[in-house]
Amino acid sequence: MSVREFVVLGTASQVPTRHRNHNGYVLRWDGEGIMFDPGEGTQRQMLRAGVAAHDLHRLCVTHFHGDHSLGLAGVIQRINLDRVPHPVTAHYPASGQRFFDRLRYATAYRETVRLGERPVAAEGVLARTPSYVLEARRLSHPVESFGYRLVEPDGRRMLPERLAAHGIAGPDVGRLQREGELNGVTLDDVSEVRRGQRFAFVMDTRLCDGVHALAEGCDLLVIESTFLDEDERLAADHGHLTAGQAARVAADAGVRHLVLTHFSQRYSDASEFERQARAAGFAGELTVARDLMRVPVPKRA
Repeated sequence: MSVREFVVLGTASQVPTRHRNHNGYVLRWDGEGIMFDPGEGTQRQMLRAGVAAHDLHRLCVTHFHGDHSLGLAGVIQRINLDRVPHPVTAHYPASGQRFFDRLRYATAYRETVRLGERPVAAEGVLARTPSYVLEARRLSHPVESFGYRLVEPDGRRMLPERLAAHGIAGPDVGRLQREGELNGVTLDDVSEVRRGQRFAFVMDTRLCDGVHALAEGCDLLVIESTFLDEDERLAADHGHLTAGQAARVAADAGVRHLVLTHFSQRYSDASEFERQARAAGFAGELTVARDLMRVPVPKRA
C-alpha cells in the first residue's frame, strides 16, 4: 500500500529554539522520500522521527541560508555511511554551487553512494517519474530561491455502473484499461479522469508570481509564515510571508490542506498563526506545524 505523508523535522526560522529545530522536512511518496531544506540538526531529528537515510531519494534545497542547508553535510555523509543502495539526486539553486560543494565535502568521509547533482538554473520541470513530475518556480528572497511542486499524472477512475451497463467485468476491465477499447467500448464510455494529486513546498519568499503558481490546486501546500500580520512590513523587508498572506494564497489557489511553518522566534503563541490564517479566509484543513509531526496527503476527492 502506497504511503503519502509529510514528515516535519524542524520548523524554526533563522535560529533553533527550545521547542523548534532548524528546518527539515521529508515527503514520503509511493516508496520514495524527498527531503526539503535540511537545516542544522536534521540528522538528529531524522532519528527521532523514524526517517532513515535509506528512505531518501532526493534532496531539494530552496536556497542557501544556513537554516535551510547547514544539515546537508551530515545528511550526505549519513547517506554514504549507511551505504544507501539507490542513487540519490540533489536539487538546489545553481547560483549556490559553491555552497553545495563546501557542504558536500565539508569533512573527510568515504563516498559509497552515487549522489547526482541537478542544480536548478531556471523554472520548469526537474524530473519525471511514473509517480510524479517535479517542478521548480522562482521565489523572491534576498538570495536566489526556488520553490518545488510535485504533480502526479492524471489517471482514470473506472465507474462500476457504466461497466455493468456495457457488460464488462473481470479480466475484461484490465484489458480495456490497457488497450483503451474493447468490443467498441472506449475508456471514456466507462471511466472518468482522476486528477493527480499535487504538493508544493514554498519557503522563504515575499509574495510573487512563483508563490501563486506553486500553490495552484494543491492537495497539500507547505508554506512559510515567518511573521504575523502586524509585522507585514518586516516580512517584506526580509523576504518573507505572514500568516495571513500565506492563507490568502492558499484560499485563492483552492488548496485543500494548508501547512504553515518556519516561525520566527519572536512569537511564543503558535495558535495566533492559525487564528490569523482563518481570519484571512482560508476554510480548508489547516495545520500549524510542530517538530516531529506527520501530515498525511489528503485522500483524493
